[in-house]
Amino acid sequence: MAESRKKPAAGADKKANRRGAARLAAVQALYQMDIAGSGINDIFAEFESHWLGGEVEGEKYLPAEAAFFRDIVAGVVRDQARLDPMIDEALSKGWPLKRIDAILRAVLRAGSYELEHRMDVPGRVVVSEYVDVANAFVEREETGMVNAVLDQIARQFRADEFSRG
Repeated sequence: MAESRKKPAAGADKKANRRGAARLAAVQALYQMDIAGSGINDIFAEFESHWLGGEVEGEKYLPAEAAFFRDIVAGVVRDQARLDPMIDEALSKGWPLKRIDAILRAVLRAGSYELEHRMDVPGRVVVSEYVDVANAFVEREETGMVNAVLDQIARQFRADEFSRG
């Protein structure tokens, strides 16, 4: 009986895992674009043919929702000039966005974009997911900063959602 209750959730879990994999890939793609100066079309081609659901150097990558990946990467590229000052404002004084690690810039940009544009995903889920992504790359103290910055930005874009508790 308990097993029959789990089955409907399996589809939701699979979608969540595919979106989580897409978020991780998007952060990696944005990082690569920032560091190597890769163009968006090259990034899409590389990630979609090699990374999303593939195996690289013996590591199996989870299948990712490609459309979700593309939306995040393209949205950050399109909106970066507007997102960066907002992230700068949310960061602690004395730590402008350009001074933090490139991987954290990518996490904050992707999270901010999703908070503004992906209303189909609850804000607290977005914040939590990007804290988890950051955790794959940085220490706990830095994930706390990601949580604080994205929470502040979430309250700007989704004031109603976050005022409910």
